[in-house]
Amino acid sequence: MILRRSTAMLHSFSLSTTTPKLLSHFTPSFFLCTSALSPRIRIWLNQSYSRRTRAFSSAVVTASSPKNTGTDTFFAEDTVSWQSLGLSDRISQALSNAGFDRPSLVQAACMPSILSGKDVVIAAETGSGKTYGYLVPLIDKLYGARHDADNDLEKATVSSRTFSIVLCPNVLLCEQVVRMANDLSGNDGRPLLRVAAVCGRQGWPVNEPDVIVSTPVALLNSIDPKKHHRSDFIRAVKYVVFDEADMLLSGGFENHVIRLIHMLRFDEKLLSRVNKAGSENPVEPSSDSVSHFDFEGEEDMQNESISEAEEMSEGDVDAEDLMEETQTSPVKRKDWRRVRKNYERSKQYIFVAATLPVNGKKTAGAVLKKMFPDANWVSGSYLHQPNPRLKEKWIEVTTDNQVDALIEAVKQFGSKASDHGAGVSRTMVFGNTVEAVEAVANILQRAGIECYRYHTGLSLAERAESLDDFRAKGGIFVCTDAAARGVDIPNVSHVIQANFATSAVDFLHRVGRTARAGQFGVVTSLYNESNRDLVNAIRAAGKLGQPVEAAFSRKRSFRNKLKKRAGSNEAGQISTAEFMV
Repeated sequence: MILRRSTAMLHSFSLSTTTPKLLSHFTPSFFLCTSALSPRIRIWLNQSYSRRTRAFSSAVVTASSPKNTGTDTFFAEDTVSWQSLGLSDRISQALSNAGFDRPSLVQAACMPSILSGKDVVIAAETGSGKTYGYLVPLIDKLYGARHDADNDLEKATVSSRTFSIVLCPNVLLCEQVVRMANDLSGNDGRPLLRVAAVCGRQGWPVNEPDVIVSTPVALLNSIDPKKHHRSDFIRAVKYVVFDEADMLLSGGFENHVIRLIHMLRFDEKLLSRVNKAGSENPVEPSSDSVSHFDFEGEEDMQNESISEAEEMSEGDVDAEDLMEETQTSPVKRKDWRRVRKNYERSKQYIFVAATLPVNGKKTAGAVLKKMFPDANWVSGSYLHQPNPRLKEKWIEVTTDNQVDALIEAVKQFGSKASDHGAGVSRTMVFGNTVEAVEAVANILQRAGIECYRYHTGLSLAERAESLDDFRAKGGIFVCTDAAARGVDIPNVSHVIQANFATSAVDFLHRVGRTARAGQFGVVTSLYNESNRDLVNAIRAAGKLGQPVEAAFSRKRSFRNKLKKRAGSNEAGQISTAEFMV
């Protein structure tokens, strides 16, 4: 996610009901050479693309960057500057102080939309500059509001305080976002804004921050106990970012995130109702002035809606309707339903992801399209595809030769890295489970190869130490998928899959650890017979330059088969003596 270089090309989409005319220009290139594939692979890929086209049939291309035929396609054109995107001179200078002189293509596409106050969905490949893509405009807006309030004592009140929350799936990503935000400093060397993490052992900050970075559970635990504190907090939030949105809108995070969205949207409707009932020049009410509204009832409805949200994508319930209808006040719920689309918006929502499939009714992308139909979409042209700067090596192994293949891959690339003058060499080796990571680390150590370990079986302190050492010293980093999402480790030149990923999504996040920000990288994937279907689908899509969409749909028998085979494969791999010693 960090800003450097990449081969990303992108398009910014604004969802509407207008039939698109520009998307037709992209159609022919997705069906080249399909006759060379087996009939089954052709069906997977063509059906995947047709569903992808239908999913975006309501999208209209509103901005695009011309294809750069040179070797550097990460940055926007030379004529695009930070100021030309609408950023202030102060934030532009802070970016320059941090070493960022030009925006990336993704940043050039998403920043104007964020500055305009529109809801934005940023779906772009790893290493394309997404984190600064949302941080920079939000910091610019918050700094401007704070500076204006400081200059006007009448506005410098508690009720006028505004801030942003950034939600991440884990503590590691929270701390990384805080570090990146603090890198943006003024000429005096001080960060432009106060940014605090509320997660892990870090509780609510004593000094009021401008940006709070937290996990969904930690945030709910911090604001739930005191109702008055919660209402003050929700009212002050003006900007909400969901980083790794596809992860936050699924699995164990989903209910917590849905509840937070309920609370934020309820406050928007509440404020809109109060303003409309007030004078012709309404003023934002304080928490005291709205205390007569039934927050107890609102919480009851939120708790009730958590179980309902699990069925949100079955097709019988519109996701946005669910959000609106489950809120409550002293008026009847049906009254809220009548005005659910007419309330005045007072918060901005930004969703960020490197994988955001829209196929199917339960995918994060499909849910977002229903919940935020007017959001602007920014999509990288290599979304759901390996970066073209990536060199891929595919090695089919058996239990007899997988250990030798692993050791050879680690040693072989180590010598090549020094030959290319890459300086400190960094290699990440992925295993599918904690046990597999431990087994792979033991194998490498027996072969005289020192390595770091990173998995959920280690404490947060141990994981942080391993990650810091790997960043500083390089070497071999053996890890689970806990290190595959959003973690910025500069100059990773090689990724090895000791166990092949169990899904296309995990595959994309793993290979996205290298060839980031315009650099080159190598991925060596070890796979066996049980992985062959997934590998063939990914390789076939790569040859055609197509997104790896075929394995994304949870309803396809193809994906179910892959999961079953992956499970049996995992059991077979880590039950061998070599991988368990």
